Amino acid sequence: MLYLAASCIALLLGPVFYRFFTTGTGLQKGLDGFIFVSLGGLVLIHILPELLEHGGLLSILFLFIGMWGPSASERLFHKYSNLTHNITLFLGVSGLLLHTLTDGGAMVLAQQAGNSSLLALGVILHRLPIGLAIWWLLKPQVGTRWAIAVLTAMMLLTSVGYFAGEQLLAHLSLDNTVYLQAFVTGSILHVVIHQPHAHSKPDHQGKYEYQAGIGSLLGIGLLFGLMLMGSDGHEHNHHAGFVPQLLQWMLTIAPILLICYLAAGVRYALGLTPNIKHPKLKWIQSLIGPETLLITGLLLGPWLALFQAVGILCITGYLTYAKVIPNTATFNSNDTFWKFGLSHIVDRSAPWVLLSLILVNLISYPSVLLIQPIWQVIILALFLFPMRFCPIGAAVLSLSLAYGGWSISAILLPLLAAPLINITQLKQMRPAQRIILAGLIIFFITLAQWINPQWHAIFNLPEWVNALALVLLSLLFSISLLRLGPRKFLLSLVIFTPKPHIHEQQQHH
Repeated sequence: MLYLAASCIALLLGPVFYRFFTTGTGLQKGLDGFIFVSLGGLVLIHILPELLEHGGLLSILFLFIGMWGPSASERLFHKYSNLTHNITLFLGVSGLLLHTLTDGGAMVLAQQAGNSSLLALGVILHRLPIGLAIWWLLKPQVGTRWAIAVLTAMMLLTSVGYFAGEQLLAHLSLDNTVYLQAFVTGSILHVVIHQPHAHSKPDHQGKYEYQAGIGSLLGIGLLFGLMLMGSDGHEHNHHAGFVPQLLQWMLTIAPILLICYLAAGVRYALGLTPNIKHPKLKWIQSLIGPETLLITGLLLGPWLALFQAVGILCITGYLTYAKVIPNTATFNSNDTFWKFGLSHIVDRSAPWVLLSLILVNLISYPSVLLIQPIWQVIILALFLFPMRFCPIGAAVLSLSLAYGGWSISAILLPLLAAPLINITQLKQMRPAQRIILAGLIIFFITLAQWINPQWHAIFNLPEWVNALALVLLSLLFSISLLRLGPRKFLLSLVIFTPKPHIHEQQQHH
């Protein structure tokens, strides 16, 4: 009973924190950053892996329908955009309500002999951001009464899950409701991303992004705490081993990334910048850095580095001959050596590194690991189209695929084409140019699949050096997060940046 009472109190703390944090615009931004990271992270790190385990790749389809379907509906039916958004909000809240039933069951498991109380503590802690998010989502939209009603319903459903027999919980298990839960999980992500509270005073000059960054860092801290508790061995075996795997992956890649950032500063000082006039050199720095060869060569092996270098040179030669202009990110041409490498490049690549931390966990599920290399390449290409990759991000993605056991052709695809085959860049090319480009990419990944070089790391440093590098890398990423704010930091991954919803009824509230 003590666990049940504590979980309900954790939900009720949401309105208290909300009232405190909305006393000023800076605190509001901090609250937004905390919820954006903590609730989104709970979905990606805790809920999504379970959906993949029980529903396979089809659950991802339902998640994307729930996440992007409302945006498509609002574009098609402008007059009913307010209704569409409210339906999405209802679905997202319904998903959180359904999830509370399993929370109650988890606390019962924690009370059984031989189980650790850390499981119950993890449930209680993760309800803090959920209670806060319910108030944050509903109070500006539908008012205080409905927000109180939903929190009350969550406490009642938690009690039902706590006292219900195994038969009721079996009917609501993921095996029976996986696609429904995937759809409502997408609805949750949609509502979180599109800022339902965007009617508050806008921050056009980014004055309060620092506070948003502080909130997001607190959210990251909460997520890591929950992952450590989840690794106690009482969740499914795959998730229990995720934290040690994650830590080892971070320790391995941290020193290489620091070297890459310094190498990027060196090539900037030597004149190889995004604003360079020479078309071939412009394409080389856009596609390969060339500092990303350090990641490929040291962590994936010389063979893959050779494939990447030769492939990029051939693709660059063709694009230069065809007079295709690269779609490069803007930056301040007056940047110093240090600011370019440790600020501009960090801002571009840090979101991809964090995304890869999630992918390391997700893509190693048997249900996600497609057997046929051709299907791996097709699914990966569809993933690349709407994304705004940088060369370092492409190399880190390939490293994640290698750790996940994907085929050599799938590993090579991001190294050759991730910064290139996005919708914005392809629109600047004629149909014949796209066909020739696709032919070059297919030739190199087919050749790699035929030769089948085995990837292996050839770089090994003492543990204390890796730990120090990880501390420095975490510091750089934290500064970037504070500088940009969580939304600008993460949404730079995609080409289509979602805009906040502003509906008429919001102005009333």
